Amino acid sequence: MTGGKTYATNFTESFNAVGNTFNSLIQNTFGNFNISTVLIKTAFSQSDEIKSVPFEEFKSNRLVIANRLAQNFYGTNGFTTDSEGYPEGFGKNSQAVLLPAFLAAYSGKKSNKISLDAFRDIPIPNWTLKYTGFMKNKWFKKRFRRFSLTHGYNASYTINQFRTNLDYNAADSNIDYVSQNANTLDQSGNYKTQTLYSNINLVEQFSPLVKIDFEMKNSVKVSAEIKKDRSLSLSFDNNLLTEIHGNEYIFGLGYRIKNLKIRSKLAGPRRIIKSDLNMKADISMRNNKTIIRYLDLDNNQVSAGQTIWSMRYAADYAFSKNLTAIFYFDYAFSEYAISTAFPQTTIRSGFTLRYNFGN
Repeated sequence: MTGGKTYATNFTESFNAVGNTFNSLIQNTFGNFNISTVLIKTAFSQSDEIKSVPFEEFKSNRLVIANRLAQNFYGTNGFTTDSEGYPEGFGKNSQAVLLPAFLAAYSGKKSNKISLDAFRDIPIPNWTLKYTGFMKNKWFKKRFRRFSLTHGYNASYTINQFRTNLDYNAADSNIDYVSQNANTLDQSGNYKTQTLYSNINLVEQFSPLVKIDFEMKNSVKVSAEIKKDRSLSLSFDNNLLTEIHGNEYIFGLGYRIKNLKIRSKLAGPRRIIKSDLNMKADISMRNNKTIIRYLDLDNNQVSAGQTIWSMRYAADYAFSKNLTAIFYFDYAFSEYAISTAFPQTTIRSGFTLRYNFGN
């Protein structure tokens, strides 16, 4: 299991000189943040161009978060609300509201309990698991040389860039609600936050979700693998969520012909060479799709995506311990999710001679 956290900041300050005195003018802090996390609670929720369960949860979380922020700000004195029920100064598109509402929805946490702070202290470990215990069973040991199951998961929460809000006045947070002035609110009618964020990202990968890999006694090798990933990027500039989903299925088959005899003089005088011929073929299908989601409009758009079918075949034969010949054939076909892109086919094939110098 592995976990990590990166918090990098830079501080700049501008001065002017009046006589022998330096006066501070502007102080600016900027940086980035990354921490390992777990999003597995919503990994298998419905989320396509028609409907997204986590995104609907995200939208509904905003009111809960806004009320929590208002109660912290105004205390128990009560507060006025707009036509949609949001407290004054904490609207549905406030950065302070959107960030914890987004994290709560896609991490599967309760919006009334999640931290309102953008930064997290403790990284949650991710993992890679591999089980080979089947080979302890007599039935498996009799038929297989190896047999394993693998599962891997990693996820991260990233703030690409944060910076000091130069319009923020620290005294604003202590202004009495009744006597507040218009300068306390920004152009959207929300209270100014001390720190500005450009966008935040959540990335999740099952690499693999599950993988079966085994080799039988008759030299047949089989592997089957399922991968799943998603990437979520919330922009605070235009309140758009970019969501990328990917699913990949891989099936591999290999076989080794032992002591195959070939008459050749590639490795010296013509003679009969006896070596193993190793063959491997992989067939895969990957489907990925990019969806743009609008917070204020009931409109989801597929902006990109493709389905990729591919086949790879390779065979290698060692003419000596230094010289190996490899034949390869790669075929890929791409069909795009949007009508403006044409299908594409790619074929690569050839021979490679590899010579290793030394013993």
